[in-house]
Amino acid sequence: MILGAIAGGFVGTVVLTTGSRLAQELGWTRMDIPLLLGTAFTSDRTRATVIGYALHFLNGLLFSLLYGLVFEAIGRAGLLLGLAFGFVHGAFAAGALLNVLLPVVHPRMATPWTDARETPILEQPGFLLSNYGRSTMLLTGLLHLAYGALGRVFATI
Repeated sequence: MILGAIAGGFVGTVVLTTGSRLAQELGWTRMDIPLLLGTAFTSDRTRATVIGYALHFLNGLLFSLLYGLVFEAIGRAGLLLGLAFGFVHGAFAAGALLNVLLPVVHPRMATPWTDARETPILEQPGFLLSNYGRSTMLLTGLLHLAYGALGRVFATI
C-alpha cells in the first residue's frame, strides 16, 4: 500500500503541478508554485524555477508517504478518504504552509512587516492564497482533491 501511495503521489504531483501551470498560463491564477519555493534559495528566476519544481515533487512524494502510512495504519484507502486527505492537505498548504510559514522563512517574500527600505520580489500569498487571484483557492482545492484521489487509487494497487 505504501509503494502504491508513493506512485500515486508522483502521479498526483504531476497532475497538480501541470494543472497549476495550465491555470497560470490561462490567466486563472498568478500563483507559480515552483517560483514561490525556488526563490527561497536563489534570486535567479531560472534556477529558482528548477529548484522549485524539484522541491514541489519532493514534497509531493513526502506527502504521499504520509498518506500511505495513514492508509496502512487504518487498513483502508477509500475514495472518500483520499478526497478528505486531499482537502485537508490543500487547506493546510493554502492556510498555513504558504500563507504563514513560507513568508517567515522566505528571504524574498513580502510580509506584513516589510517596509519601504526592503524590496521583496514576491507578494505574500494571503489567506487561502487569495492574493494570487480569486480562482486560485478553488483551483488549488480541486487540484489537491485530485492528488488525494490519485493517492488512494494507487494505494490500493
